[in-house]
Amino acid sequence: MPNLCRRSFLAGAAAVAANMVVPGVSHPQAPPSGPFRLAALAYPNNALEPHIDARTMELHHDRHHGAAVAGLNAALKDHGQAAQMRLEQMLLKLGELPEEIRTAVRNNGGSHANHTMFWQIMGKDGGEPDSDLKRAIDRDFGSLAKLQDRFNAAGAGVFGSGWVFLTADGDGGLAIVTKPNQDTPLMDGRRAIMGNDVWEHAYYLNYQNRRPDYLKAWWNTVNWAAVAKLRG
Repeated sequence: MPNLCRRSFLAGAAAVAANMVVPGVSHPQAPPSGPFRLAALAYPNNALEPHIDARTMELHHDRHHGAAVAGLNAALKDHGQAAQMRLEQMLLKLGELPEEIRTAVRNNGGSHANHTMFWQIMGKDGGEPDSDLKRAIDRDFGSLAKLQDRFNAAGAGVFGSGWVFLTADGDGGLAIVTKPNQDTPLMDGRRAIMGNDVWEHAYYLNYQNRRPDYLKAWWNTVNWAAVAKLRG
């Protein structure tokens, strides 16, 4: 009996340890069965405070993005040819996918692409645009301040849920694009080099219905080196 109790105790302790959550660190879901997975954040959940709080980051990354990855893999489970495609190619050729998975890929695949970019272009102490990116911003918008004003206005104007993006074309030209739901500029053959999520789950714990305040504060989290890298 003592040995049995000890074994039970050790098994229970192991289960508890396996499910422990370390404060401030992102804990993505276990890798789902399928070609896509949720990568861990490159920074702690609280790295972007006070502009984005740790609890929002945890829920947004682990649960919302995690659910999209699981949904994408589930949609592709019985479609091996589609599952072998790169995500960008899949979204660009959405109309060529089997009809029964098209909507699931649009929603979940778009979410995976958008959120992956979103986590990459944020960070603590993101600095300023490098000289090349700054010249492009000045050329296409007049100044960084004017880009921010137009970007914030576009994001505030998205009805319901969606995204506001800064995109680049093949010649490096920059443009502001908004998309509903989890649609992405990739569907139009454009690269999103920066984007802000204006779904309420991205900001509601701190900002409630004050989306313009969130949009303004979000610029403090932009990692300009990562934006420049995506621009190429």
